[in-house]
Amino acid sequence: MYRRIKPALFRLDAEDAHHLTLQGLGMASRVPAWPAAVRALTAPADARLGQTLWGQAFASPVGLAAGLDKNAQAVPAFTALGFGFVEVGTVTPQPQPGNDRPRLFRLPSDEALINRMGFNNAGTEAMRTRLAALRERHAPVWVNIGKNKATPNEEAVEDYRRCVAALYGVADAFVVNVSSPNTPGLRALQAAGDLAALVRAVLGEVERARVRTVRLAPPVLVKLAPDLHPADFEASVGAVVDAGAAGLIVNNTTLSRDGLTHAHRGEAGGLSGRPLTARSLELVRAAYRLTRGRVPVVGVGGIFTAEDAYARIRAGANLVEVYTALIYEGPGLPGQLNRGLARLLERDGVRSVADVVGVEA
Repeated sequence: MYRRIKPALFRLDAEDAHHLTLQGLGMASRVPAWPAAVRALTAPADARLGQTLWGQAFASPVGLAAGLDKNAQAVPAFTALGFGFVEVGTVTPQPQPGNDRPRLFRLPSDEALINRMGFNNAGTEAMRTRLAALRERHAPVWVNIGKNKATPNEEAVEDYRRCVAALYGVADAFVVNVSSPNTPGLRALQAAGDLAALVRAVLGEVERARVRTVRLAPPVLVKLAPDLHPADFEASVGAVVDAGAAGLIVNNTTLSRDGLTHAHRGEAGGLSGRPLTARSLELVRAAYRLTRGRVPVVGVGGIFTAEDAYARIRAGANLVEVYTALIYEGPGLPGQLNRGLARLLERDGVRSVADVVGVEA
């Protein structure tokens, strides 16, 4: 069905199509019993795909990356598609409109997207209301947090703290986003010293909230950019782990335009999709080697097929995320990836996906 409607969607402005799709999924999310009924059909059926990380159960290693559902509008619908976890956001303490439109571009010949959205979102209060209203969760829900555009870098720590304080209790994990290229100065926070201080501050806020609410503390992960110099990447990974973060997400969008063919290749913003496949695989392998597997790694960037996901896992990723591929392949993608991964595990005689994490690193 998606193949039939995709040409009509792709004739729309990319952001208009995005909002239209989210509105539809949001409406579906509110239909009583619909998400649970669909999830019963789409949930990963092969137990070998399951893992427990940070005390949380993941029925599949395939998750939805941040940026698609910025305001947690359609979490039940996304979990109904068969995702093992869903990452919402990026959310900032205060609502903000983001950058001027147009700010999202398809590059079909490259199977890619370029976005310069700029953390457009409705703020933490709106997100807390939506997540608190979820009657049941069929998969963990992570919240990607960032700073408001107007907040100077020297005060950024307070924005991340405010996000944690507002959303503690409704987030199954926090993802510290310091790697978007679309908020001026944000990537400067990836410098090892600044990053370590930020992670410690976020962890301190998590601990204060844990003591106050007597709830199990959610893990804190950090999302890095693919454009760091190898020495800087190594320093940032070391800083994140030494500061006590529970995991890494590798990686965000890139500013590189190498090998692109589409006319939109000159648009400013972060590039995602197929052009990142090789680079992201390389960085997952590097992160696994640098951490020696001490913390879980989440691989994201250019994952379109089960083979892509399997390669990322064997390179060192415990979990993987998709976004751009969902735009090009449609809502059946999570199920396709889950079934394909199960076949690959069967082919290799593997009893659990956890058994192949990092075997080629």
